[in-house]
Order: sequence, then C-alpha cells, then structure tokens
Amino acid sequence: MLTALVTGGAGFIGANFILLARKNQWLNIINLDKLTYASNLENLAELRGDSNYHFVHGDIANVELVSYLLDKYQPDIIINFAAESHVDRSIFNPQIFIQTNVVGTFNLLEAVRFYWQKLPPQKQQQFRFLHVSTDEVYGSLQIDEPAFREDTLYAPNSPYAASKAAADHFVRAYYHTYNLPTLTTNCSNNYGMRQFPEKLIPLIILNALDGQPLPIYGDGQNIRDWLYVIDHCEAIYLVIQQGKIGETYNIGGLNEQTNLTVVTKICAILDELAPKPNFSYASLITFIPDRPGHDRRYAIDCSKIRRELSWQPQENFDSGLRKTVQWYLDNSEWVNQVRSVAYQNWLQQNYKNRK
Repeated sequence: MLTALVTGGAGFIGANFILLARKNQWLNIINLDKLTYASNLENLAELRGDSNYHFVHGDIANVELVSYLLDKYQPDIIINFAAESHVDRSIFNPQIFIQTNVVGTFNLLEAVRFYWQKLPPQKQQQFRFLHVSTDEVYGSLQIDEPAFREDTLYAPNSPYAASKAAADHFVRAYYHTYNLPTLTTNCSNNYGMRQFPEKLIPLIILNALDGQPLPIYGDGQNIRDWLYVIDHCEAIYLVIQQGKIGETYNIGGLNEQTNLTVVTKICAILDELAPKPNFSYASLITFIPDRPGHDRRYAIDCSKIRRELSWQPQENFDSGLRKTVQWYLDNSEWVNQVRSVAYQNWLQQNYKNRK
C-alpha cells in the first residue's frame, strides 16, 4: 500500500478523505495539520489505534519539519488540503491567507522538490503531488455564462481566491520548471458532515436549531455549485491514480442553487426532522448587507474528469443535504465542542455587526 503525506487532514475535506482512504485501504496516511480553529482531531477519532495512520502537529510553512517527515516516512504521494478557506475571514484578515495559502504552499513545494529529486528513478515516476484548490480562482459568472472550465482565465475577486490562485500558479510552475509530478483539482462548494459551522450550510443548520436568525447576504440570489464531500474525496483519489501529470481537473457537483434556495431547503428538512409546534424554521430567515466583492455565481464544467477519468458525482443535492442535516442532528457533542467563545465572537463580528 502506498503512503501519502496529507496536509490539513484534520479539517473538513481532509478528514473526510483520510477516513475514506483508511476505510477503503487506499493509502497509509501521515496527517500534518497546524490545528487552527477549523481543524478538529475528533474528526479522526475512529482512527485511534490504526497503525497505518499517524498524526503530526505542524505547519506546512515549516520546511525543516516537512523535510524531516518526508525523509522519515518516504511518502509516495503528497495531498495538499492545508489552507485558510473562508472568504469572510480573508476580508477581515488577509495576511493569514497569504502566509498559509501562498507561503505555506511554496515552502511545501520546496521541501517536496528536494525530496523528490533524491528519489530513485522508479520512485520519481510513481510520485505524485496533488494540490486541492477552488473554483473561486476563476472569478464570478453571470447567469447566462458557461461554467468554469480548466482553461478559464483566472480572475480572483477576494483575498482568499487570490491566495489560492497564487498557490495554483506555484504548483504549475514547479511542474514546468522542475518537472515535479503535480496535479491540481479545482472544486466547487463542498458540503457534508464534519464541516466547521462558519460555512453556509452548517451555520444555517445550527442557527436554526438554536432559534437564531438565518443570515443571508444581499438578495440571496448568489449561486453556487454544491459538491458532496464524499464525491469530492473519491474524485481526488481517482485523479491521484489516473490523472495526467501537470494537468488540472475541475470537480463539481452539478448542483447549482441560489443561497436562498439552500437555506429554504434546510428549513424544510428541519421542519420534518426536528419539528417545533406551530413554527417553521424559515421564519428565521434574515437578509443582511452583502459582503464586499461577493461573486454572483460559480459553476463548474466537470466534463474533462468525466470524459478522461469516468468520474461523476453520485449524490444529488437533496439527498446529500438531508444526510448532512441528519449528521448535525445526530452529533451534538461534536457541535458543542467546535462552538467556542472565539467562534461566537466571530459570528458577532461578521453577521450581527455588519454595516
């Protein structure tokens, strides 16, 4: 079994990938995570005692640590999930996004390059560096524009998107300059279990259960393509196995929804699964001033990965959303753990104090 160094593996997508990889015996895993606010080792609690899973607390920007781990574990694959990923936080504090997403990715690439160059030829050919990115690097679409393709020009509109775009460019440069065998995936909005509740879907679920306002930016007509996290993880593994070195693959859910539609659907599911007498959760919907530079629409054209690797999402939005709501209802202990004082302060800053 091959060994993968997974960065950011205690976060939402990374943890779901690691759990799936160990469940299906895809890979031995070394998980390097900085354990920021959105990371949670409880996401991986079921792997305690798994001798083929190892956690290391550390930062991808620490070249010495990454180099040590590469030399010690001799991984065949690097999967870079590590990133600051919340647009709203990037507006308040862009410096952290530059440090992690740009400098961190660069330092990781440097350590990996020196490691890879020392490998024997057969190991070099087998080696892969997969960088997980976002559709937000492509900018915003009008309602009638075609979906983002892999050759769509980059036009990032937020500090988060700009930092991810820079990281993507470094990954591309290391393939073309040093022949490092890289792959890049650009995904649409992920949703599912274990997502930190600053993102739209878990935020709405938990606010609704608490009887708090359900904040929607602007007119609620901003459109996103929603990708179930397990579909995303399976696509990533397929790209590692069969993707063409140096290529980019867009991964989408084929589920374009307005934000207002998403929130309304969550409310309808909660009305069924957690009903309250003479009450509809939709009554909590509250429109708030829009955030700066809010992209109107994202949409992914994932015909390349479907055509070349025979992948397509298995979960439709309604079934995936119901599974997600049920997971949060069933995991109140996890929810209580992540809702710290710092998290509550963030909600106050970003939603209740918005001008």
